[in-house]
Amino acid sequence: MTLPRRAPLDGVRVLDLSRVLAGPFCAQNLADLGADVIKVERPGTGDDTRAWGPPYLRDTQGQDTSESAYYLSTNRNKRSIAIDLATPEGAAAVRKIASQCDVLIENFKVGGLKQYGLDYESLKEEIPGLIYCSITGFGQDGPFANRPGYDFMVQGMGGLMSITGERDGMPGAGPQKAGVAVTDVITGLYAALAIMGAIQERHRSGLGQFIDLALLDCHISMLANQNLNYMTSGVAPTRAGNAHQNVVPYQVFEAKDGYLIVAVGNDSQFRSYSQAIGHPELATDPKYQTNSTRITNRDELIPFLEKIMLTRTRDEWISTLEKVGVPCGPIQTIDQVFDHPQVKSRQIWREIPHPVAGVSPTTANPINYSDTPIQYTRHAPGLGEHTDEILREFGLKTD
Repeated sequence: MTLPRRAPLDGVRVLDLSRVLAGPFCAQNLADLGADVIKVERPGTGDDTRAWGPPYLRDTQGQDTSESAYYLSTNRNKRSIAIDLATPEGAAAVRKIASQCDVLIENFKVGGLKQYGLDYESLKEEIPGLIYCSITGFGQDGPFANRPGYDFMVQGMGGLMSITGERDGMPGAGPQKAGVAVTDVITGLYAALAIMGAIQERHRSGLGQFIDLALLDCHISMLANQNLNYMTSGVAPTRAGNAHQNVVPYQVFEAKDGYLIVAVGNDSQFRSYSQAIGHPELATDPKYQTNSTRITNRDELIPFLEKIMLTRTRDEWISTLEKVGVPCGPIQTIDQVFDHPQVKSRQIWREIPHPVAGVSPTTANPINYSDTPIQYTRHAPGLGEHTDEILREFGLKTD
């Protein structure tokens, strides 16, 4: 008889002392994989992001609740306990809970939890198997270790804003941040990966360990090939706008009713593209015959193509170009994204039962296991929703 397979992290208990985005996003991913995540929050206010609205989740009468969309985005599948760490009783209760957890996640400033006896050094002797993940702006050492760090700051310090946005000298040029807190998100993913690696190592050693994660480190790692462009050439990359520095045409074009991306990756595709737009002569013109010559003559070719691309609608161009194998795609608004047939087919929009709103929307985790699919069983918890339940579970309340 084959027993049902359990979720990958079933049986793992996580104490989440973090707030805002990077830490909670890490903990949500662990919860999605089956871990029992206990979110510790300040009584009365809770996670800062609960108040980061509008928009807020609406109840069945259409009225705003106290839970912001921001908070909902990173806290599903968790339980919430409201405890005041600043009181001796509260700190002792959290230490008791930590003693029965496998993982602790926190994003206090360096050394911020020592006063409560909740730093790694204070806990590791009593809980040698504890995996302790600390997320800070700049890490546990170095000249910036004690400084606070935020996603926007790190996007600037970490170089992303120097390579994002319109090319220098063009209208609208200048530093540009990403449209989502990418530094926090990538740090949360690295944190989840680091924790799962530490869990695997603990199977061999029986011991936990301290994980030092910095927003700045994670952000720089995310720059990937752009780092190596600099490391190998000694020349810092600059903004390229919506065009490619090394391939032409590989950029955004405006159509009659919107925008699309055309990504001509080689000379064969350029011949197909030229034919599709009604100008096959471009592919045989010595000025445009190869990618190298197209780069040299970019300033002449692109304005010509821009005029042609304005003559038809976005979807007409996409249909035409797809038929001849030219990579292309729309630039969609978020509502268009969720209305797209591929997104609908993949069930990216999910709903979780909610006691006040009826249902709470959530974005599906992109991990799709064949035999242990992710379950969306718990809505993002109300502040302290599970306090009594958790206190009883850990022997901290008997009534």
